[in-house]
Amino acid sequence: MEALIPLPYAQDSLEPAISAKTMGFHHGKHLAGYVANLNKAIAGTELENAPLEEIVKSAEPGTGVFNNAGQILNHNLYFSQFRPFGSPEGAKPAGLLSAAIDRDFGSFEAFKEAFVTSGTSTFGSGWVWLQADAEGALSIGKYSGADNPVVHGFRPILTFDVWEHAYYLDYQNRRTDHLVALWDVVDWMIVESRYTIV
Repeated sequence: MEALIPLPYAQDSLEPAISAKTMGFHHGKHLAGYVANLNKAIAGTELENAPLEEIVKSAEPGTGVFNNAGQILNHNLYFSQFRPFGSPEGAKPAGLLSAAIDRDFGSFEAFKEAFVTSGTSTFGSGWVWLQADAEGALSIGKYSGADNPVVHGFRPILTFDVWEHAYYLDYQNRRTDHLVALWDVVDWMIVESRYTIV
């Protein structure tokens, strides 16, 4: 069974990029709802004690189990990748991930521009991802609904949520402004650990 992950920072510490009000609804209502729905759906089944990624990979896309498990996985990665606004630690990529971004996108600035463009152009609700293949090559993935890189054989590295509930209270329909603001709170030490983990 799944549990709601605790936030690794104060609810208001990402302001002004993400407000405490948005965080309260997004984490405390939306993610908590996905956790409750998944636990109800898998209770008493062979998936009851399965790892979350296994549930996502084995569930039929479009079903309640897939949608809720995928959203939990996506949100867990999303909420755990941030650092308090203004914190200097983890403000820029370094090490192997930085080198891979330069190799595969030309520069960090070129990557950020491409990532925001992908997120802005994602139709409807979904997610934009920095993902790695088995050899460590990076690419940007756009997935709708609860879909994610795990389903397609990639390793998820970084994600921005482009569902309206992630930004509408703060930015209304200005999705691009929201995506640009998120760079100020990404914890690149955490993101790099997802890339370098064996």
